[in-house]
Amino acid sequence: MLSIAGSDSGGGAGIQADLKAFARCGVHGMTAIAALTAQNTVAVTAIHPVPGDFIVAQVRAVAEDIGVDAVKIGMLGTAETVRAVREALELLAPGTPIVLDPVMVSESGAVLLDEPARAAIVRELLPRVTVITPNVPEARVLAETAGNAAPDDVEDLARRLHALGPAAVVVTGGHREEATDVFFDGDVLERIPGERHPDGAAHGSGCTHSSALAAHLALGYAPLDAARAAKEIASEAVRNGLRELGAGPGPVDVLALTERPRATLADGRAATGPLP
Repeated sequence: MLSIAGSDSGGGAGIQADLKAFARCGVHGMTAIAALTAQNTVAVTAIHPVPGDFIVAQVRAVAEDIGVDAVKIGMLGTAETVRAVREALELLAPGTPIVLDPVMVSESGAVLLDEPARAAIVRELLPRVTVITPNVPEARVLAETAGNAAPDDVEDLARRLHALGPAAVVVTGGHREEATDVFFDGDVLERIPGERHPDGAAHGSGCTHSSALAAHLALGYAPLDAARAAKEIASEAVRNGLRELGAGPGPVDVLALTERPRATLADGRAATGPLP
């Protein structure tokens, strides 16, 4: 499994969340870092894009030696990065599943995708990917970037995005009162219900969802079944979220760390209670 995304120095989202989600799903995670961010639970304080040729080099290195069964694409940031990712995808075997999470704004409110990059995603990537997983605000921006007025109805919005080229669309429900995802692949339109966890922590929930979906595609699941599994995993991660970590919105806990016993210390001391 390969993630092409940005790095989160706080460990809650981005590449770090992707690797944890891959491990939760039982697949080996690899990375091509597209941007570096200085961030924590409160804010993104700096962003450093990775040169396009180095993004391609990272993908080439793992594709030539290890192989890539599926790809998750996350934060890209700039149009140059989008074009580099499009070039890198040509290094993969035809038919390799690709999941695109069009990350636009961080949990703390920082803009992570500029307008030229949005247009490049619509033009360069949407016709190439297997599944896109925008939340409702992101889905509306993509529809409007393509020159269409975004419909209010989420099911119509999913249909509109499908017409832009992806094989399937999952409009996630995290930004709606009803925590229901909408799946559409041109034939099947299905609502995937979920439980809202107001006492949980959601930083990294979108990354976790799209990574879990991609991992299940790598494992041979059909897109709808992969979307159902990803919904369940992301919901559990929010429910178990690390609410006390940092001063801002805490990160999801896809590995259920708070439920695990402490490790034995090197000097023989053992703390057997749950993690704080």
